Amino acid sequence: MIVSISDPDDPRISAYRDVRERDLVGRQGRFMAEGEVVLRLLASHLNAHGRTAQGHRLLSLLVSEGQADRLADIIGALPPQLPVHVAGQQVMDRIVGFPIHRGILALGEARPAVEAGTLLDRLGPRALVVAVAGITNHDNMGGIFRNAAAFGADLVLLDHASCDPLYRKAIRVSVGASLIVPFARLADVSAMMAALEAAQTSVVALSPSGRETLSSFTPPPRVAALFGTEGPGLPAHVLATARTLAIPMAPGFDSLNVATTSGIVLHHLAGV
Repeated sequence: MIVSISDPDDPRISAYRDVRERDLVGRQGRFMAEGEVVLRLLASHLNAHGRTAQGHRLLSLLVSEGQADRLADIIGALPPQLPVHVAGQQVMDRIVGFPIHRGILALGEARPAVEAGTLLDRLGPRALVVAVAGITNHDNMGGIFRNAAAFGADLVLLDHASCDPLYRKAIRVSVGASLIVPFARLADVSAMMAALEAAQTSVVALSPSGRETLSSFTPPPRVAALFGTEGPGLPAHVLATARTLAIPMAPGFDSLNVATTSGIVLHHLAGV
C-alpha cells in the first residue's frame, strides 16, 4: 500500500519523526530498523501477516523516492495491507531529523517477552546457546547477535544489565540478526547458569584467565558460551565455579573485543 508523503508534519508518519531523540527515550514496545540489508533479511522472514517466526511484526516502511524504485522487489512481496510511505529525500531528512543517506526505515512492533525456560525447553538434542552479562554497548550487542546468526546459535540469553538488542543501532550492526535470533532475559549470571543447568546444557565461561584453551575444548551436544563485559569480565564467583576457556594470544596482550571473541568462540563450538 504505497502512501505518498510530501509534508514532514503528515500525521501518518508521526512515529518516524525525530528518530535519534526517540532512540533515547524508547519506543514503548516498538523498534526501528534501517538500511537495505536489514530490510531484505526482515522481509524474507515475514509471514502473510507481516510477522517473523519470533513474533515481531512489521508495521510500516518509510523510504525515499529513489530507494522505492530500487526496492520494488521487496515492496512487491510485502503483505498488501502494509503501508509503504514514500517521500522525497529532503522531506525524509526533515521527518527523521538528520540526513538519512540509506533512505530506508522500517517500523515494527516487538513481540512480548518470552520466558527463558520456554525457549530452553524448545532446544533439540544438539544446541548452541549464547549467554551475555553486562553488555551495555549496542555495537557489541549487535556484533554478538550477528555472530550468533552466522554460526547457527539457537538462543541468546541476556541479563537485565545488558542493553536492548532491538535498539536501532544494535539492529543495524547485527544486520537484522537480532530480529530473527530468539532471545530472552534473566535477572543475572547466576540465574542464567541455573536455567542452563536445569535444561541440561553445559556452560563454558570465556575469560583471559581461563583454565583451558578454546582449541582444546570439545563441545558437548548442548553447550552455552557465557560472555562478560569488557574490562571487569564475568564475576569472580562465576569464574571460580564454571568451566572456563581462554583464547591464547601474543605475549603482552590478553583481551579481545567481546563481539570478536564471540565470533571466534562460536565458530569453534559450531564446528564449522
